[in-house]
Amino acid sequence: MTGNANQAREALGARLRDLRKDAELTGRELASLAGWQSSKISKIEYGKQAPSEADIRAWCLHTGFEHHVPDLIAAVRTIETQYVEWRRQFRSGTKHRQASQIAWEEETYLFRVFQPIMIPGLLQTEEYARIIFSKVIDFYNIPDDLDSGIQARMERQKVLYRGDRRFHMVVSHAALQTHGAEREMMIGQLERLLTLMTLPRLRLGIIPARAELEVTPLHGYWIFDERMVLVETHSAELKITQPREIELYIKSFEAFARSAVYGGEARSLIAKEASRLANESSE
Repeated sequence: MTGNANQAREALGARLRDLRKDAELTGRELASLAGWQSSKISKIEYGKQAPSEADIRAWCLHTGFEHHVPDLIAAVRTIETQYVEWRRQFRSGTKHRQASQIAWEEETYLFRVFQPIMIPGLLQTEEYARIIFSKVIDFYNIPDDLDSGIQARMERQKVLYRGDRRFHMVVSHAALQTHGAEREMMIGQLERLLTLMTLPRLRLGIIPARAELEVTPLHGYWIFDERMVLVETHSAELKITQPREIELYIKSFEAFARSAVYGGEARSLIAKEASRLANESSE
């Protein structure tokens, strides 16, 4: 965590240094304009000191780049929180992680979700979630609170039916597939998707296996309105709040959405996959 915070401070410092140089100011000149000691400039630019929001505003004012203020302030606010290691996140089990996401979801009006190989959590059956959670517990060797974690995930799903929220989710065809002992579970999951697609505020797109993609699907992510993106990696969860980065994720989501099919075509893909699994189970 500390190492990643240091890297984020260094990256922010490099951006600020570029702004100063583009304004053709020396560090001493900028310090004089802002009323700071000259050493403060070098500490900020080399990531030794995190600038305050007031520092950011003064820096942008005196360099003539005030339009950068919102993006840079977002970076400052997330330096210590944008990267949370899964071991720290799960130190008390899986339930706490689910409970924290409930709070974010209650504040969100528009959800945009892309998942290349997994059914999104809000759409999962209890049986599907049990398999996912079991693998998480084993992989990270964390406290086994499987039942309470699943209960919390099912509680999260109530957001689908409350208020006037809208949900736009896109998954690849690979997310519909499974094998072996999980066939019966997956058939139930696919039937659940078909049922949920009748919800008027849920738009579910499926990217066909041979669809032409405009952007490479590197990982899944959740976009909460225009204020935050959550990205899950093997080691950590990234919370992205910088406007320019959020714009990139929205742009990529729109590209995936254009590659997806909806309505009857999407239902047909899901139904065909369920039928295939049912036939395999009967053989």
